[in-house]
Amino acid sequence: MRASKLTKIGMATLMFSCSVCAQESIKLGVIEPLTGSVAYNGTAYVNGARLALAEYNKRTAAKPVQLVIEDGQCSPANSVNAAEKLIQKDKVVALLGAFCSSATAAVMPLAQQYKVPFLTGVSSQADLTERNNPYFFRSAETDALLAKAFAKILAEKLQLKRVAYIGVNDDWGRGSIQGFSQDLATHGVKNVMTEYFDHGATDFYTLLAKLRNAKADGVFIAAETQDGAILVKQLKEFGIDINVFGVGSWATSDFINLVGEASEGIYAAVPYVYTLPGDSNQQFVKAYQAQYKQFPDKYAAAGYNSTHIMLDAIGHADSTDAAKIIASLKATDYHAPNGNYRFTDQGQAYGFDAALVQIRQKVPEVVTSTAVEAPEKK
Repeated sequence: MRASKLTKIGMATLMFSCSVCAQESIKLGVIEPLTGSVAYNGTAYVNGARLALAEYNKRTAAKPVQLVIEDGQCSPANSVNAAEKLIQKDKVVALLGAFCSSATAAVMPLAQQYKVPFLTGVSSQADLTERNNPYFFRSAETDALLAKAFAKILAEKLQLKRVAYIGVNDDWGRGSIQGFSQDLATHGVKNVMTEYFDHGATDFYTLLAKLRNAKADGVFIAAETQDGAILVKQLKEFGIDINVFGVGSWATSDFINLVGEASEGIYAAVPYVYTLPGDSNQQFVKAYQAQYKQFPDKYAAAGYNSTHIMLDAIGHADSTDAAKIIASLKATDYHAPNGNYRFTDQGQAYGFDAALVQIRQKVPEVVTSTAVEAPEKK
């Protein structure tokens, strides 16, 4: 069964490469934050995308596809400007991005207006795939799906009774806190504090004083690499002895290296970690390490997977026509380092694995993993 699937993919790819060999390179647009407080993560996404492109071009025995990369800075306005440039000037046939949910939401109407397929591999705000945009797909978990998968496990394993919530003040941060606080509440966990901070914050001491007074037995944090590293280091400096868990960059090498010893014991719910078992993941880790001299993180995997999904859709379509690419995306059956990806009718990916990890001696050890289910139809 597996061999048959790969053979079909290979044949489709070969047919596609022959059909475009006399043409100029096909261009895919990528919008990611390459500067600012989440630049670590946007760069990792781009690294994964480049690795996927290299594998694809090698497989086709030609180099018909290229990535055109723009820095959206996780800003809605900058991301829209980047999308306009990619569509109007560079003539890209599809878009990948734009990392932050607010930036992705801002680009979605533009993709629909110009009839350009748009795939995000990171943005997790739940309602993005509920906006009836036929050009939009998401190869990432939603905040709600991740919370549903791990809330019960966290509540029981950490014996949580009183939890404080801290998140970055954007759509993703608010959505993550909403999802986990609601699901943890169903398991008897009380919300004793909710606080937000802005991207790029460097002083968390006032917020941490509130955390100490809340007398929580656990703190859930939604933060990316730079913000999260500063927050966790200051939490440890403040002398707060508490269970720390959350979503974001917690299992990445960049985060662990920045935080150092303060990362010990932290739990994280993530859609990918390099310590996942399986041959497919081992092959991906080996290839990524050879190229970039470090372990891939969830953002590298997101870039790798979303780029492969889009490239396979174009290959199967044997066309750059948007309608044909979208039809191919709907039929996606992609075997990734972290499981199998398919899409619902609304463009939401499901079937791939997510993991709960705990950082031990700077290694994100897998506590448990589970397949991400399709969201319930509304």
